[in-house]
Amino acid sequence: MAFDTTTEDVVQGVTLHGRTILVTGASTGLGLETARALATTGAHVVLTARSDDKALAAEAAISGRVRGASLEHGILDLASLESVRTFAEWFLHAHDRLDVLINNAGVMFTPFERTAEGFELQFGTNHLGPFLLTALLAPALRTAAPSRVVNLSSSAHKLSDIHWADPNYQSLPYDKFEAYGQSKTAAILFSRELDRRLGPRGVRSYAVHPGSIPTELLRHMEHDDYTALRKRTGTSGPPPPGSMKTIETGAATTVWAAIAPELAVRGGAYLCDCEISDDDAAYARDDTAAARLWTLSEELVGTRFA
Repeated sequence: MAFDTTTEDVVQGVTLHGRTILVTGASTGLGLETARALATTGAHVVLTARSDDKALAAEAAISGRVRGASLEHGILDLASLESVRTFAEWFLHAHDRLDVLINNAGVMFTPFERTAEGFELQFGTNHLGPFLLTALLAPALRTAAPSRVVNLSSSAHKLSDIHWADPNYQSLPYDKFEAYGQSKTAAILFSRELDRRLGPRGVRSYAVHPGSIPTELLRHMEHDDYTALRKRTGTSGPPPPGSMKTIETGAATTVWAAIAPELAVRGGAYLCDCEISDDDAAYARDDTAAARLWTLSEELVGTRFA
């Protein structure tokens, strides 16, 4: 496997009949391609979107390319904990097992906004929503064990550690790049602590950097933002030729994390280019911080999990 590995390469020859896979944010981009690729394996794929229209369009797009695809959808808005709880209740009523949960949905570099519960939008949508969803669906994951949770992170986690004193920018001046970086650091720390807690019970967890891909996530970026981001990352000019991934190569590592047999004995890892990577920041490998984030997340969502 390598930088240019595609989803088709990953799923070639793989059969997952009888498995249930949930992909959040599957109406466009990486989520849609992830769901499509996994549908080719014969798995039953549950898609989420924020509206019926978007979900039905995604199902139609997948069914048009995957004959006999087994699909289902539910409505989920990760910026609302009420929506997360409602969706989890619906899913657990319909399914007693979940083989793979892919926390793909997210937002990127947004202007300052707050979620329904008042959390900073990127931290709330990219971490607290998936944290609550995963915890609520843990019974179905344990029933299906060996099972997996795949959390979408990014190399942009290097833009910021967790702002422990003020993760929701109550008084801290808002910085959309740092806020996004914090949310993606949270995805890595969450994966580590989740694997520590549930790995011994057969539920492994992984954080994925999909690569640099031109998707709808970039819709909040303006010309000056690209200049500012290049200054922060120490780069200049446009991305060099061959450094950007396509949707098919960008989704490949997520699909690999969901099904690769060699990952069964290595949970809590940070993955990139369909390989285990050591290119994550030191603060994202801190197990004490991972446990601390779990406790903080429980406090913020208002629910403690055994």
